[in-house]
Amino acid sequence: MSCNCGGNDCSKNSRRDFLVTSLLATAALAGCSDKKNPFIPEDEVVPSGEKVKLLSVDGEIIEIDKAFLKPVPDLPHLSNSEERKGIPGKKFVMVIDLARCKNLRKCQEACNHMHHVHPGQNWIKVLGMEDSDHTAPYWQPTTCMHCDEPPCVKVCPVDATFKRQDGIVLIDSDRCIGCRFCMAACPYSTRVFNWEEPVLPKEVADQHYSCETSLPQKKGTVGKCDFCPDMTRKGELPHCVSACPNGVFFFGDMNEDTVTNGAETFRFSELIRDKAGYRLMEDLGTKPRVYYLPPVNRNFPYQSGLENEKPEEKTKN
Repeated sequence: MSCNCGGNDCSKNSRRDFLVTSLLATAALAGCSDKKNPFIPEDEVVPSGEKVKLLSVDGEIIEIDKAFLKPVPDLPHLSNSEERKGIPGKKFVMVIDLARCKNLRKCQEACNHMHHVHPGQNWIKVLGMEDSDHTAPYWQPTTCMHCDEPPCVKVCPVDATFKRQDGIVLIDSDRCIGCRFCMAACPYSTRVFNWEEPVLPKEVADQHYSCETSLPQKKGTVGKCDFCPDMTRKGELPHCVSACPNGVFFFGDMNEDTVTNGAETFRFSELIRDKAGYRLMEDLGTKPRVYYLPPVNRNFPYQSGLENEKPEEKTKN
């Protein structure tokens, strides 16, 4: 068929006709397809009545029905270099409220279980503390401090211990040679050495090693609290935070100025300012990312936590 409309106009008309035809064909195929339109909700969401608090993009705390939360899908496997970089734009921080601790050790149990920590070792230690004579004792959960100036990183000869851009300090067991220089350099004594083969389920022992999960652990390497970065990638809290029934641990992002224990959410800066937050051994210049709130107006007497102490750990009556 000949064309009398001129080259440019003909080209435009032909392109327009092609697009219209394509759209109509797509619509017809969609109508005949058994697949549902992905832009139409499959089922109407039924409110559960259970409310959860979230932080909006504007920095406001809002409440929504839990039924409207969608589960986070499993994330693809990360390369070692990606794990060592960390999560862009984040600066993770933890706050521990000593007034709430009863030495239940649920934090310790959850950490040990999820990381398959060797029996007899703990990545979280709950210590009975007393600042001086005639002062009231209190319980102090102690984790890795994830220092901004970590001495452990500086002494590692093989770059097995490293600091990520999101503030987390991790150990790469594939590089660790077991020299234990990092253990000697850590002023908080939060690291442990795997003297024996870890007792691991077969599915864990066979999986690909990940710095973010710290699994599977290996004999002759060092282990420690890792802030559960695999959980934070999914938007979930570290295991110690979610396991504590008294809300002792708060975790969040300093860049967003928020921390939460799952039930309560606070502005990090306001919480530290109003509750006189502090860091351990500030004079060392390590700049820990773990802050403590002093044990004032305590929820529980110190003696109520003694029943959870092992005989060899009891230091006070």
